[in-house]
Amino acid sequence: MIETEIKNTPLVFETEPTVFSPNAVDIGTLSMLSLIDFSENDKVLDLGCGYGVVGILAGKKIGGQNVVMCDISEIAVSLAKRNAELNGISNIDTRISNGLDNIIENDFTLILSNPPYHTDFSVAKHFIEIGFKKLKIGGRMAMVTKRLEWYKNKLSSVFGGVKVQELNGYYVFIAEKRCAYIKKKEKGNKLSKKLQRKKRK
Repeated sequence: MIETEIKNTPLVFETEPTVFSPNAVDIGTLSMLSLIDFSENDKVLDLGCGYGVVGILAGKKIGGQNVVMCDISEIAVSLAKRNAELNGISNIDTRISNGLDNIIENDFTLILSNPPYHTDFSVAKHFIEIGFKKLKIGGRMAMVTKRLEWYKNKLSSVFGGVKVQELNGYYVFIAEKRCAYIKKKEKGNKLSKKLQRKKRK
């Protein structure tokens, strides 16, 4: 059992040895949360929720009805549901999902994630590219990792820019969705259209 306080909010979490950071809330997650302010108008997705730290804090701040938590692990989702109840917010929507495969909404204002950055980049690529589509215009994606260049380049290519801050040995990335399309693909489409026009001539 973890008893802690995050952003002046007392929280308690049950964990198991098989989930990420079972003995204490991860410093990377705490670093990311220190840079995030939750608004009552937010709709939040805790992507890869683990035992529920981010989503439950968001629920305490803005109401569980405005939060979705998801994880590929059944154990993690079960713990997240239990921890939401322990913290008095049982109305959080908590789902098993392989990345964003089971997330049908596309009106989130904030997606927060501490991705599995010790593996290859395929999971992070999915999180960023599909996450972009799940955000409203003006919505933000926040991620925390120990790797800089790939995440900075990928988020910049998809969102058109990203803010990076180093904290406690981690990099926190915050990118805002400013248009409805992925920048990289739009450039490719423009080039394709130019080539098609030349062929017609």
